[in-house]
Amino acid sequence: MSRFAPLPEPPYYAVIFTAQLSDNTTGYGPMSEKMVSLAAEQDGYIGIETTRDTEGLGITVSYWADEAALMNWKQVSEHLYAQNMGKQKWYEHYTLRVAKVERAYDGPEGR
Repeated sequence: MSRFAPLPEPPYYAVIFTAQLSDNTTGYGPMSEKMVSLAAEQDGYIGIETTRDTEGLGITVSYWADEAALMNWKQVSEHLYAQNMGKQKWYEHYTLRVAKVERAYDGPEGR
């Protein structure tokens, strides 16, 4: 199984979530896995790519067909609960960016 999301031709949206875990990660792993599964059930979901280093800095990019799909995901109750837990307990700091992908290239042969 590829660690790269199966992406369509642009345009589509990318939500880039970068977070530093706090010292209190109790329950984080199972909730993270649940959010990945739940996101995959949403209309307009395309895929996800995620990585985390040994010091707890993680980057997750989820891909969505359109802005409406990602806005709907933002309002899913279980996702709202996970966001709240992240703010209260799991994340020392985070940054979220939303981008519209206009061009994309694969490699190693590139464009």
